[in-house]
Amino acid sequence: MYLDDIESTKDIEIPKDPIDRVIGQSRAVEKVKIAIRQRRHLLLVGPPGIGKSMLAQALALHLPKPKEEIRVVHNEKNPERPIVEIVTKDVLENEKREECPSGLIVTPREVPFFVAEQLGFRCSACGAISSDKEAICPNCGSNKYGHVRFNREFSPFGDIITEIFEIGSMRPEREVQTTRIGSEGKESILIYKKIGGEKIRVIDRDSLASNRIKKRKKVIVPINRIPFVHATGASETELLGDVRHDPYGSHPEIGTPAYLRVIPGAIHSAHEGVLFIDELPHMQYLQNFILTAMQEKKFPIVGRNPHSAGASVKVSDVPCDFIFVGACNINDIGKILPPLRSRILGFGYEILLETTMPDNEENRIRLAQFVAQEVEIDGRIPPVSREGIEEIIKVARERALSIDNVRGHLTLRLRELGGLIRLAGDLAILDESEFIEKSHIKRSLAEAKPIEYQIKERYGSLWKGASKDKGLGLDYGGGEGYR
Repeated sequence: MYLDDIESTKDIEIPKDPIDRVIGQSRAVEKVKIAIRQRRHLLLVGPPGIGKSMLAQALALHLPKPKEEIRVVHNEKNPERPIVEIVTKDVLENEKREECPSGLIVTPREVPFFVAEQLGFRCSACGAISSDKEAICPNCGSNKYGHVRFNREFSPFGDIITEIFEIGSMRPEREVQTTRIGSEGKESILIYKKIGGEKIRVIDRDSLASNRIKKRKKVIVPINRIPFVHATGASETELLGDVRHDPYGSHPEIGTPAYLRVIPGAIHSAHEGVLFIDELPHMQYLQNFILTAMQEKKFPIVGRNPHSAGASVKVSDVPCDFIFVGACNINDIGKILPPLRSRILGFGYEILLETTMPDNEENRIRLAQFVAQEVEIDGRIPPVSREGIEEIIKVARERALSIDNVRGHLTLRLRELGGLIRLAGDLAILDESEFIEKSHIKRSLAEAKPIEYQIKERYGSLWKGASKDKGLGLDYGGGEGYR
């Protein structure tokens, strides 16, 4: 395909595979593909906006689906030490079959009259049995569901009329509960539930509840999850997990059991997937915990507030077998812990990402693909015309020279380029234009300037602008003055 062959970005086919959407990072893509197969860690180094997070997400989307669910189970002997339970997909399927209540299968004739009526099998007028799908009784021709019902709102006449009766048509219920009194005077609740084939399942709710109570557990990492966790590292709790505070101190009657208060961290949620941390050097001492989790592939969850009731709770050996993908700028490499870098190099790769790519026909088509991707991702801007694409390519060429001082290349600092496309798209929407044209790109270039450039244009320098903003009344000819 050549640029001359397309009229707009509507003619450009966008790859379905996320890895093929990464522009100009062939070396990094090759390493990502190896990391997928061999489960290797990665450190991506480069300036913002060149596709580090996209590479991490593409890696995660190519991993096999998680096969394990992580639970914490109540420990009868020591409630403050919940037990970790790892459950595979096969076990989960068996559990679902076991939890499905068997009960007693009966016909509509074998249940109480009012139950059969409410389920839609028995006619309320003549008592004949018919399908619940038939609203009109085939025996007497009356509405099967028409019967007297109560409106429980009190009437304005006080004690004279306490309830208002009205005749209406009720839809049949899916299930009905009744109270049964046994031989010893003990009450129990029966559930009558419609199933296929004009049958009714009768379940004892008390026995069903007792079965559920036996399985006192909490799923902290479900099996059906997205295998990609983007951790900001804002706190230990987010990264490592925590145990919520209980003001009643896990009191057996009014408190919340310890296992229900366990919160997983990002390292646990990333089990069998990818843990992505942007700006890794900013995490400082938390890097030690990441290193430990990578080495041991398990990490305990404890209460992190010493003044909380959760501080006494500890869940040991919680799995956290993840692929680690860290990202940072070139200037911050020295702030990453040497042992952590050693771990990444020993079990993965450090990759310096490209900031430019050669200006040739193949890469111009790739850049046009990026433009089409941005239009699709945004979803609110029109397609870009061929002249608009050529103008964006010209901007990419100029930025490669002005920012990276590389002639004959195209920039890969695509985040700013994406912002330029969106602003141009908004201008096209205001003009009610079918396409983003070359003129919209040029207008967006004039308007999409960093605040430093805007201040310099108005005041002449940042210092003069700051003086004006403070109301010092200083003006050295750097613009029209403070407005």
